[in-house]
Amino acid sequence: MEIMKQVLSDQAFLGAIFSTISIILLGYYLKKSNKVTDQASKALTAVLLNVALPALAFQAFMTEIKPETFTVGLNTFIFGFVAYVILIIITFGYMFIYKGDKLDAIRGITIFGSTTFFGIPIISAFLGTEGTLYANLFNIAYRVFLYSYGFILFSGLKLEKKNLKQIILNPIILATFIGFAIWMFQGSLPQVTIGTGDKAWTGAFLRLDKTLPWFMKSVGYLASLSSPLAWLAIGMTLAKISLKDAVKDKAVWIYSAVKLVIIPAILLVMMIIFKKIGFLPLDSVAITGIIIMLATPPATVCVSYAINFDKEALFASNASLVATVLSIVAIIVWLIILTALGTAGII
Repeated sequence: MEIMKQVLSDQAFLGAIFSTISIILLGYYLKKSNKVTDQASKALTAVLLNVALPALAFQAFMTEIKPETFTVGLNTFIFGFVAYVILIIITFGYMFIYKGDKLDAIRGITIFGSTTFFGIPIISAFLGTEGTLYANLFNIAYRVFLYSYGFILFSGLKLEKKNLKQIILNPIILATFIGFAIWMFQGSLPQVTIGTGDKAWTGAFLRLDKTLPWFMKSVGYLASLSSPLAWLAIGMTLAKISLKDAVKDKAVWIYSAVKLVIIPAILLVMMIIFKKIGFLPLDSVAITGIIIMLATPPATVCVSYAINFDKEALFASNASLVATVLSIVAIIVWLIILTALGTAGII
């Protein structure tokens, strides 16, 4: 109880929660009152995905490499692939309830949440640069599976070359890989010294936060747009769909319970066990970031797949709406739980 009081009285925590909810509500109001158009909403999303989030991903890697940070980062990257294999296996459990297209659709939107659009901006607000770094490393596996297994699951076709291009040429993936390479190999890159005396800094010439601070200042401005733009866009999206119709589908509630509660709980227990036995151990920041990404609504790409390939498009859209609303509450609850577990030294 004392830990819970400590968590709920933390001003930074409360500020991040209030910012998230209030800006989402602002986006909802702006769209519902027709103060912004559908084109404005699409423009916000385009700027977010092509500019702000890549800037946030790259900026996160402009930091000193420490032995513990490197180890956790590498473990997070590897665990991402382990996690998505586990998610694929777990979702076969839906076979006892659903068949055919409904099975494929509910499995797809359970495996692939909106980690980039919804999760990372929240992680950035709550966990800062370190959390963003780990989130982007975990997300590499997400992108690989989304454009390969996800595409095959919804289309029934073999993986096409264009989907490989989507993985490799995605701006966020490019920024992540470039930033990760600089961060990981900064000790081996040509070194430069900036400043003199006690204020001298020696490091890799590609540590642009040191060698080109004026450039990274502009990147920082763009990165800072990611959270508010994402939250505004989420609110605008919620305003376009009827919640009244969406909540009538029983499958939507089953999906939401599995996606927002059961899946994060299973993976949390798994990460705690892994940490205890020393297999891919993660720290509290990495674990918290991963749980936030797991407790996100369906990926926009998956909903698009469902629509394009006519696989339960209405169900996928309804699930996206309901889960988006519920995930805001779920993530807040998970953050309280995870903060308490971290304070207690469990994670």
